[in-house]
Amino acid sequence: MSYKASFRVWRGDATSGGLQDFTVEVNEGEVVLDIIHRLQATQCSDLAVRWNCKAGKCGSCSAEINGRPRLLCMTRMSVFAEDEVVTVTPMRTFPVIRDLVTDVSYNYTKAREIPAFTPPADLKPGEYRMKQVDVERSQEFRKCIECFLCQNTCHVIRDHEENKENFAGPRFLMRIAELEMHPLDVADRRHAAQDEHGLGYCNITKCCTEVCPENIHITDNALIPMKERVVDRRYDPVVWLGSKIFRRKAE
Repeated sequence: MSYKASFRVWRGDATSGGLQDFTVEVNEGEVVLDIIHRLQATQCSDLAVRWNCKAGKCGSCSAEINGRPRLLCMTRMSVFAEDEVVTVTPMRTFPVIRDLVTDVSYNYTKAREIPAFTPPADLKPGEYRMKQVDVERSQEFRKCIECFLCQNTCHVIRDHEENKENFAGPRFLMRIAELEMHPLDVADRRHAAQDEHGLGYCNITKCCTEVCPENIHITDNALIPMKERVVDRRYDPVVWLGSKIFRRKAE
């Protein structure tokens, strides 16, 4: 079975652009990325789109479909009515390079700012030991494919460009939380999360969780626990007093 679908695709670059209308054939079982490829093959060979695996594992084909951040390869055409106009635009939070391709280098900059896993200095490779419960707790976060849809939909940076310098975004705050939960990591993640990576900017609206293609509970299982740990360390009067006393003894 096949039918003719109405598509509106954003065409342009960093200087200018707009939506262009297309009528294109859709076959049973296809996804939006299939249709974009058909447009490239039949109507606009210079249409730029980033993709790689077409299996929902590389995170390359992130875009916005009818205003919702999604993976092109994981959005089936069957979720749209045959007479529905399907609008495909680039991720709004990041600068456009051309057509559906955006410059996501902001995310790599933030990734480099997070200190790597830091085990105790006297613990040698091969001596790491963890309980299974600790492995399972952070295993969910390792499913991240870095599609950056959570970064794209986070209104802290989506609606406030000025926040990008001081806010790592949900993907990388989740990475900090993962390391903080690691029983062998000795780095001070709590102060860094608040002071250097902008954890306080997050107001836990759960928009990042809603668009995650891997169904990671970013807000509930990473960001909220991280906020609780920061509050315990920085604002609990008993903990604060204890840290002052022990610091004086050490000095």
